[in-house]
Amino acid sequence: MTLRKTFRLKLPSGTVVLGQRTLLMGVLNVTPDSFSDGGSFLDPQLAIRHAMQMEQAGADLIDIGGESTRPGSTGTAADTELARILPVLEGLRGVLKIPISIDTRKSQVTEAAISAGAQIINDVSGLRSDPRIAEVAHRRGVPLILMHMRGEPETMQKKAFARDVMKDVTQGLRASISIARKAGVAKSQIIIDPGIGFGKSFEQNYELLRKLSELAKLGYPLLVGTSRKGFLGATLARDGKSAPAEERLWATAATLTASILGGAHIVRVHDVAEMAQVARVADCLLDAANCRKFR
Repeated sequence: MTLRKTFRLKLPSGTVVLGQRTLLMGVLNVTPDSFSDGGSFLDPQLAIRHAMQMEQAGADLIDIGGESTRPGSTGTAADTELARILPVLEGLRGVLKIPISIDTRKSQVTEAAISAGAQIINDVSGLRSDPRIAEVAHRRGVPLILMHMRGEPETMQKKAFARDVMKDVTQGLRASISIARKAGVAKSQIIIDPGIGFGKSFEQNYELLRKLSELAKLGYPLLVGTSRKGFLGATLARDGKSAPAEERLWATAATLTASILGGAHIVRVHDVAEMAQVARVADCLLDAANCRKFR
């Protein structure tokens, strides 16, 4: 087990402490084609209602995205992305009490989303798609999540995987961090994500989870997202057929626990109420002092 360092993120609305307990980031895909819940929340009113339900269920953050980056996806125009997310952000402004992060690879979208109330940028490309995102994060004074992705969503699970996944992820994250720092983003405003499922083999995803503590040595807070992902479906396969996303809840719970014990500060989840229970117990396993806080 890895005892987590404590970090403080400065948001426009205040400071968020990372490390005292695991924070839950609820996933809100405002897309027609995301791998797990595509189309479920494309209607702005349904999306707004779901965000509020996740907050009530125990989410500490909501991550809103208007572009699917599932394996095989081909990308979304910025105008389309904005048309999907802006009504949701505007509908949640002044209503949602927890911070919102914007999941995008485009600086144009980050600018508009922050103006509409988003307080964190979550770039799954680690600044490879649009390095100007780092400039936006610096200028607007918001934290920046940098995720490792090998290749591009359309082909990332078809091309050759890295021979040494830990080396590949570490080098990739260091490169992303370097771009962000050169753009003026403070070290204290950066979060890193190993990118489970993004250009990794099923076996490599498990290796990353086993060795998560090595990534913690980079000195940044860790975010991990395993919720309902394909490698879990493959693990639970029957008769050669992958388990559907909605049947991966308990597999997600197992990887969530491993992530927290490995040092994750934030976990990105679809099933907030269930994973809130998992996180609370895992926090107790990590540090008995956490159990006393819950009493």
